[in-house]
Amino acid sequence: MAVIQANRMCEDYSQLESGPLGTFAGVYDGHAGSEASKFVSHNLFFNLKNIVSERREVSESVLKKAFSTTEEDFLSLVKKQWMNNPQIASVGTCCLAGVLHDGVLFVANAGDSRAVLGRVERGSKRASAVQLSNEHNVNIASVREELYALHPDDSQVVIMKHKCWRVRGLIQVSRSIGDVYLKRAEFQREPLLPKFRLAETFEKPILNSEPEVTVHKLQPEDHFVIFASDGLWEQLSNQEAVDIVHNFPRNGIAKRLLKAALHEAAKKREMRYADLKKIDPGVRRHFHDDITLIIVFIDSHLVSKSPLPPYSIKGGVFPR
Repeated sequence: MAVIQANRMCEDYSQLESGPLGTFAGVYDGHAGSEASKFVSHNLFFNLKNIVSERREVSESVLKKAFSTTEEDFLSLVKKQWMNNPQIASVGTCCLAGVLHDGVLFVANAGDSRAVLGRVERGSKRASAVQLSNEHNVNIASVREELYALHPDDSQVVIMKHKCWRVRGLIQVSRSIGDVYLKRAEFQREPLLPKFRLAETFEKPILNSEPEVTVHKLQPEDHFVIFASDGLWEQLSNQEAVDIVHNFPRNGIAKRLLKAALHEAAKKREMRYADLKKIDPGVRRHFHDDITLIIVFIDSHLVSKSPLPPYSIKGGVFPR
């Protein structure tokens, strides 16, 4: 696990859990504040465990239920805090979660983070990259088309602003947890800050929290999975990231991958990595985004079916 801060306040949270359920990895890329990403880091896995316990299975529907329950819980928090802390209605988080259970990898994604599998074919020394998730970012044509289809009477549902496409001119992702000001019209009023209030209100939610779920049966050729926020993928291609993880020792590999992304960010601005490191958070956001990543090596899941020893690691605001 590795994190680098670019914003004045890091808005990302992450977690890695192991136990009877298997291995769980979560990357939560917050926006407009860290309240939603922090909330998800404390509640999504908890909700997932409860639902798995009730249904006695891990499945696509179970993961979707865990997301919807977490969304409902956050909405309840917003309603409680709304009058005293109105900005909580404008915070949200992308949510990428992976579960390795019984030789199967489940990837659930809402937002523009990404999971990439590193696969090494038998007899080959080279690893190939297999993307396991789709991004829900309106700068992707198919995502814009999805929103147009869902909101045929709203010509302004996606507009170009500051040289990129944004939902109602405000946000680039079409799916998230939080962002209730674009899901519940009741919050489109004071005391919500004017910059988040829409000229035209809406009848049905503009954004939604339902994740897209990929189910992948693990094969002996599957060696590792990279779960990362979009800040990593803005700098490195899927194959570049997989090559780095495959070609270097496991110890310290998350930090090495993060450093490679920062080197690329510096190179794009024609500056030295050492100089980029000196730039303070806030100003640094002009050079790269917050980056959060988790690498899970999956060979142990194929060798043994016995439960893994329990552990829990959470990541949040880290110093540079």
